[in-house]
Amino acid sequence: MFRMLIINPGSTSTKIAVYDDLSPVFIETLRHSTEELSPYKTIFEQYDFRKSVILKAIEDKGVDIKTLNAVVGRGGLLKPIEGGTYSVNEAMIEDLKVGVQGQHASNLGGIIAFEIAKSLNIPAFIVDPVVVDEMQDIARVSGMPEIQRKSIFHALNQKAVAKRYAKEIGKRYEDLNIIVAHLGGGISVGAHKGGKVIDVNNALDGEGPFSPERTGSLPVGELIKLCFSGKYTLDEMKKKICGKGGFVAYLGTNDGREVKKMMDEGNKEAELIYKAMAYQVAKEIGALGAVLCGRVDAIILTGGLSFGKELVEWIKERVSFVGPVVVYPGEDEMLALAEGGYRVLTGEEKAKEYK
Repeated sequence: MFRMLIINPGSTSTKIAVYDDLSPVFIETLRHSTEELSPYKTIFEQYDFRKSVILKAIEDKGVDIKTLNAVVGRGGLLKPIEGGTYSVNEAMIEDLKVGVQGQHASNLGGIIAFEIAKSLNIPAFIVDPVVVDEMQDIARVSGMPEIQRKSIFHALNQKAVAKRYAKEIGKRYEDLNIIVAHLGGGISVGAHKGGKVIDVNNALDGEGPFSPERTGSLPVGELIKLCFSGKYTLDEMKKKICGKGGFVAYLGTNDGREVKKMMDEGNKEAELIYKAMAYQVAKEIGALGAVLCGRVDAIILTGGLSFGKELVEWIKERVSFVGPVVVYPGEDEMLALAEGGYRVLTGEEKAKEYK
């Protein structure tokens, strides 16, 4: 049996878990108030505070950290890397500290995992961070030389459900062509071929379907006019695209359940916007069907919004001709991180080295 500590930091909370193999001993969300975090000017400055909170919570649960075989942290904004489980090394720690692609709470996942593991002389890993980049060169071309398409998406959950599906049907992930649509606060749709995500929309800042709080792709000419209208600053425009777009802009909420309730109460605008999101997701799936030359073994719908039966059915009726549709509702990040560490500990995969 392998015992793993899983660490997944968010902006105002840290999720932790201990797994024996792939069975959770406990899963806990540690909340951090504004007052607790306010003394720290940078994400990295929160390191000591968050580490001490994690260690106390483990102790309170009656788990002896000396029984751990590995620590797995959420990967942060590193340099673009291919997917997989990575051993945390000094080069990775340096890039997480400086925020080589930006400051985010997830950067602390690898740092805390490394320090706890180091004190116990056991390995530390990260698994499929959002910067996983396996895009084929042809997919990077934008049409404007100054701009290259980027791979920033829900790599952890997309890879986890694709591998889970492959295992359930008795095949290797690397031998399947799968389209995965992660439907959450942001939406990413990826084409998985040969074990790599060869094309995917940048779910963070402006590609693909709109989502509960992001605009997705926009008519470029109208966007340029809005940028130069004098009505908005650069920061305000960024916020309109990521944070205040989608459901938030149209309906004042980022909660799919609220939109569903509005629709059930006869709100025609809510129904239109909800269906429009499903329509755009289906268009993106169809486009990736072309990327895979029509050879699609499965379409997987996952993420929190895939609990919505109507949304799933609207998407299914448009894309079932592309391939069979499978639904893995929700986003079990803790299990996905545990699975990544477990595959290495059991020898199913070899840990990769970050350079």
